[in-house]
Order: sequence, then structure tokens, then C-alpha cells
Amino acid sequence: MTQPSVAIVGAAETTKMGKVPELSQTGLHADAALNAMADCVLTVADIDGVATAGHDVAEIIQYLGITPTWYDGTSVGGCSFITLVRHSAAAIAMGLCKTVLITHGESGRSNNRNHRPIFPSMQQQEFEAIYGPLFPPSRFTLPVLRKMKDDGLTEEQLAMVAVVQREWASHHPRATARDPLTVDEVLNSKMIAWPFRKLMCCLVSDGGGALILTSAERAKDFPTKPVYLRGMGGESVEGPMISQMESFSSSKAFRVSGKMAFDSAGITHADVDHLMVYDAFAHLPVYGLEDLGFVAPGEGGAFIAEGHTRLGGKLPLNTNGGGLSYMHSGMYGMFALQEGVRQMRGISPAQVEDAKLSVVHGVGGMFSAAATVVLTNQDSW
Repeated sequence: MTQPSVAIVGAAETTKMGKVPELSQTGLHADAALNAMADCVLTVADIDGVATAGHDVAEIIQYLGITPTWYDGTSVGGCSFITLVRHSAAAIAMGLCKTVLITHGESGRSNNRNHRPIFPSMQQQEFEAIYGPLFPPSRFTLPVLRKMKDDGLTEEQLAMVAVVQREWASHHPRATARDPLTVDEVLNSKMIAWPFRKLMCCLVSDGGGALILTSAERAKDFPTKPVYLRGMGGESVEGPMISQMESFSSSKAFRVSGKMAFDSAGITHADVDHLMVYDAFAHLPVYGLEDLGFVAPGEGGAFIAEGHTRLGGKLPLNTNGGGLSYMHSGMYGMFALQEGVRQMRGISPAQVEDAKLSVVHGVGGMFSAAATVVLTNQDSW
């Protein structure tokens, strides 16, 4: 019998999400952090480890009044917070700290920012931007168009990703977009960059979230239901230039991080009750399903179109509505984690019945990085 070593005991999002012009990016970090501490009845004096991304970790530490013995500012894009769960678990297991706070805050809509973005990279500026692809919609189109040619992925299948996730979002009172959506509405929405229509692209939101991790042994002393990290997860990087991907139809970083997470957790795909795949654009859940091994290469679009990921389907996917309908601050990985935690606590507004194991997977940049963690509400296996 295997016992977990690390658990999430605190989890919360910012008090408001969507449009929050009254808070700076730092303020969003702080709001989320205080909400997470309140969730598990801790104060800043109880925190000795801090991790964040997309913002100076020292500034967040000073602003909150924490004196840490460990910190991490790894920033590789939207999957950074999933990566930081893994890093935090390692730090706790090594005895570098006892209680880690992971924070995220981003003023994506109101633009009350005070950080330097990591994108575009120097390589992107020197070798790709000069040819026109400057923003995510114009960079992500390259692999998608190739996948459509090689694997038969269709516009209608991409539209179904948005439709199914809107169905999930309709159950979440905090979701930005909750009205029913049809394939025709997606395909008739404004063209952004072929083949992406507006409703295939993520929202642009203000908001944040925070997690608190500690040892599994200590977790049972908290008032919240522990969500255990099964294994140590996985992470990988392929590189910042989308033009240099090994294959446009698959992400090497996805494949490596996913296999590491499954092997570390000692699970098979049949064990997974719930799946979150970062969805800045509608193609990412398709790549996630294939590269994580839930379906064969080329079958992800049809799998979603056939209804397998919707309510009552065999593999509930992005049950908060994802970045397409729930919210997307710019670095969405924290919100995928929040829904994974809610599902394992049994408190999601779109709760999957008897869910015991959740896989949370994220992308950083335009397929440049990836991270995967496995969450469970079981204290042994």
C-alpha cells in the first residue's frame, strides 16, 4: 500500500473574476492568497514557502509579509503553476519548507500589470516575428493547419470543443460565458486567424488563484478535505519556436510530461475519472487527449465531437468550461488546478459523480512547455 507524501489543503480563486479594474496584478495575487489561507484557516505566519510565476516572487513575498525558507519563481507560461505544484511537493518532501503558498494574479483584461512578460522569447523575435506571427492566434495556427491536413481534424470538431465546454460552464455560477452555444454559432463567429474563430479563442480576464500545500501527514489536521498529489507529476520543454516543433501534429513536451506523471502515479488511463487540459484555444484539448494517450493519434477531435467528454460521457474534460468559457487571465493553469481540486473535494458545481482521480495538464507558450499532475482524494492506493 502506498501513502501520499504531499497534499493540497487550501485552494481559492480571487473574490471577483472577469473584469476587476480596481485591483492591480499584485492585488489579485494577494486577494487569492488571503482567500486560500482563509480556506484552510492559516495566516501568513504559517507560510514558509512561496511560489509564483509571471511576477517577481520576491515582490509577492514582501507584499504579503512572509519570511520564507524556500521560494520558486519558475515562469514558463500558463503551465507554470502546475509545474510549481510539482516543485513545491519536492521542496516539502526534502524538508526545505513545511507549508507552501502558490499564487497567481493577472490583470489580463484591465491591464493593471507590473511585470515583464516572458513572451515573445528572443528566438521568437529574431526568427519568427519578422515573418508576421506575433500573437498566440497567429502562432498556434501553424500546427493546427498541419494537423487538419494530416489527421483530418475539422473545423466542426474544433467548434465542438467550445460547445461542449460551454455546457460544462453553464453549471458554474462564476463562469464568464454560460449561455448555450451551437456549432453554427462558433463557425459563424468572427474570424481571428484561420482556422480560429472568435469562439474558438480563450477569454481575456482579470483574476487569480492560490493553493496551499503541506505534507500529507499534516494535512489531516486541517478543516478542509485534503487533495493528495499522487506521484510527483511531470514536466518538459520542447522550445520557444513553434516552427521548430518535432511534429506539428503532436507536442513532445506534452508526451514527455504526461508519461512522467502517469508513471510516477502508477496509474493507467482507465483509472482517470476527470481530466483538465489547458485550452487557450480549441485545439489544445484535442492535442492533450492524444499526447497524454487517452486516444490514438488523430482521434481526439472525433472523441470530443462524439460526446465522450461532455456531461455523462466516459471522460469528463474541462468541467469548469475552461479558458474558452470559464475565464482566462493569460496564464490559465491555476484555474485548471482549482477545478481539479474542487472535483476531488466533491464540491464542483459540475461535480463528476464518485470522482477519485483527476489529471491536470497544462501548456506553456505555444507548445514550448508542459506540465502534468495527478490529484486524488484517496489517502492510500
